[in-house]
Amino acid sequence: QVQLVESGGGLVQAGGSLRLSCVAAGSIFSITTMGWYRQAPGEQRELVASITNSGTANYADSVKGRFIISRDNAKNTVYLQMNTLEPEDTEIYYCYATIFTSRNKAADYWGQGTQVTVSS
Repeated sequence: QVQLVESGGGLVQAGGSLRLSCVAAGSIFSITTMGWYRQAPGEQRELVASITNSGTANYADSVKGRFIISRDNAKNTVYLQMNTLEPEDTEIYYCYATIFTSRNKAADYWGQGTQVTVSS
């Protein structure tokens, strides 16, 4: 069994910063891609950023230059440093990871979501 546990969301003023963390725990053989999606009420979930186990990062255009994704492979943890936050960044942020629980068995796992609210 695998769980992703997120932390670090909250309320911040526009222009401020927040750092999200997500730890994967359980029966883990290896982890390939980790990342973050976000979702506003009534809208589809959208990719914010992702990072491979070798450190290659990918960002949505809307967050390039403001957000930084990183990971600690030894701790099975992914981070999202969010800077210069805007009210439009107010959404629920979900961590995800592609996890192998054995050499030949992989699946995508999701965290429970953490609310980020940016006030103007």
